[in-house]
Amino acid sequence: MEYLALYRKYRPKTFDEVIGQEHITRALQNQIANGKIAHAYLFTGSRGIGKTSVARILAKAVNCLDNQSGSPCGKCSNCLKFDKESDINVIEIDAASNNRVDDVRELREKVKFMPIDAKYKVYIIDEVHMLTDSAFNALLKTLEEPPAHVIFILATTEVHKLPATILSRCIRFDFRLLSVEKLTQILVNVFNQEKIEYEHEALKLIASSGEGSVRDTLSIADCVVAYGQGKVTKEDVLKVLGTTDYQLLVEYFNLLNNKDIGGVLQFTENLDQKGKNLSVFVKDLAKHCRDLLICATCKEPNKLLNLPEDVFKLYTEQAKQIEEQKLLDFMQIFAGAENELRYTLSPRLLLESLSINAMLGEQVKKN
Repeated sequence: MEYLALYRKYRPKTFDEVIGQEHITRALQNQIANGKIAHAYLFTGSRGIGKTSVARILAKAVNCLDNQSGSPCGKCSNCLKFDKESDINVIEIDAASNNRVDDVRELREKVKFMPIDAKYKVYIIDEVHMLTDSAFNALLKTLEEPPAHVIFILATTEVHKLPATILSRCIRFDFRLLSVEKLTQILVNVFNQEKIEYEHEALKLIASSGEGSVRDTLSIADCVVAYGQGKVTKEDVLKVLGTTDYQLLVEYFNLLNNKDIGGVLQFTENLDQKGKNLSVFVKDLAKHCRDLLICATCKEPNKLLNLPEDVFKLYTEQAKQIEEQKLLDFMQIFAGAENELRYTLSPRLLLESLSINAMLGEQVKKN
């Protein structure tokens, strides 16, 4: 059997399976249950957080013959057709490759035809911001007054690119990035179902690297599982991602705080000799600054950081030793180096330059 990526295998099939977007799924379920379905929806938010998945569940639910409090039953003939991807009443369009005015004119002609063995025809237009200005204008009238049997679901990661005329004709739902805690919960459920052994700290590292995206998190998990060939460990995750062990970050920051230029240069040499990705290390230093600032300024810092207890204790102790203003300066220096990292031919030289500037209390000078 062909291998199915984890993010595809565990794509939610009902509203109840969607994690972290309860403010949206509950509203949609109530609309369906009460028969107050809108003619146009706009789903916006970062990549990989469920926009297309929820759009598909909505498309499935509106034609379900026995919906369960607004959620599709998964058993009726319409639900089964949808699951087999043979439902001709649900049309998915990628606006990135179908963005011309002629494509929208063709769509306008097709919406006139009634659905077959269903109540609605549902058009899911992904990456809708990619439509041209003339295509938006062609879509406008149909979006404003579509036939009663048509529902439009527009999805985009760049809502600011949509004309106000389009925005005003849709019910808008903003999808949120997921917390590390919720992403870890998803990973635990997936790994348990896949019967893969794991260290809980390893799952937290994967979740943190996912940066709020379910799809990115599960894609990273796929890579780690393939690398580990067995139990997923913290060391496996660090090797696959190239991210930095917290002990290295703490040690490096101690050198910075003590203005030990020789120690920093020797430390950088050791990292380079071990084959460490120094560009990633710079980004990890910026994140470490943020983590220490949270430890120093927030009342319940570990609710935000979600770190293992021993790591949190170590971070808290280091945060007490470094002035808040100095931490802010460090963060500006390392976080501000993103553009330089893209084009530099020597990440090591850049890291050494940034570190020395940080120790001397100077800002990075931009060309």
